[in-house]
Amino acid sequence: MIEVAEASKSFTVRKRAAGRGRRRARTTVRAVDEVSFTVGRGEFVGYLGPNGAGKSTTIKMLTGILTPSSGRVRVCGLDPSRQRTALARRIGVVFGQRTTLWWDLPLRDSLTLIRRLYRVEAAAHRERMAELTALLELGPFLDTPVRQLSLGQRMRGDLAAALLHDPELLVLDEPTIGLDVVSKATVRAFLERINTERGTTVLLTTHDLGDIERLCRRVMIIDHGRLAYDGGLDRLRETVGGGRVLVVELARPGPPIAVPGTEVIAVEGPRQSLRLPREANAAAVVAELAGRYEIRDIALRETDIEDVVARLYRGDHAYERPGRPVAP
Repeated sequence: MIEVAEASKSFTVRKRAAGRGRRRARTTVRAVDEVSFTVGRGEFVGYLGPNGAGKSTTIKMLTGILTPSSGRVRVCGLDPSRQRTALARRIGVVFGQRTTLWWDLPLRDSLTLIRRLYRVEAAAHRERMAELTALLELGPFLDTPVRQLSLGQRMRGDLAAALLHDPELLVLDEPTIGLDVVSKATVRAFLERINTERGTTVLLTTHDLGDIERLCRRVMIIDHGRLAYDGGLDRLRETVGGGRVLVVELARPGPPIAVPGTEVIAVEGPRQSLRLPREANAAAVVAELAGRYEIRDIALRETDIEDVVARLYRGDHAYERPGRPVAP
């Protein structure tokens, strides 16, 4: 569905030089640096990275908004920048901070106009509208002007607009930004359903790692324009490290727990959190704790994905770039 081969994108930035009458200095900034990856049909892939890492630039190359400075990009077998109109009929795109809907029109009329733009047949439009209205719960506000919709309602409208022509690929850029808990749950459930039931390929960029844990079976991480990781969440935890976390609630507050092979990472009154390496025997650690301390409660959990990704961004380990090792 997506093929990116050593794609790079550079921009020329002009900066004002010191001193009067001097010309502006030109600097070349490489936003994406020889990124390579493929996405197969039916995959749900998360594309992560800190601000300025190159996520949005990659998305714009995939959708034909930007042309790569070098390398090769193919989406649905097409060259996005040269066959943008043909590609638009086969993909759907949602930018969380922008809308494709008409601000002063009711949502229903916006979706009718989009049907005309994509030349969707009337019968297919009725069937698709009925399906999307049910899945996204659009009924109560279909006749409400877009400007009067809440952020969560507008996002559901944008998703309907992106899927009205039944695209093979859905590209999402921060689709849950600013949404409340209920709206996020609705959007996540919908995306999971269209991927599993309809086989729609989804590429998701987000800063909300809850979206990633709930939806994505594969994660790609870009940092400083380079692909830092490509694989599953479990392997990401193993690659970056951090192990598991044992949360122990003691009968009373005390000094940090001292058990060989563990590391205390947080102390909050009587509650202490210990990091366990993956190779550590959790049962043995729990038995030693029970023999030395008065314990009220104990729980073992995986390291939060937020902590794992933060460590990757900070460069706390040597990550792997697909094909060759790269130092952070």
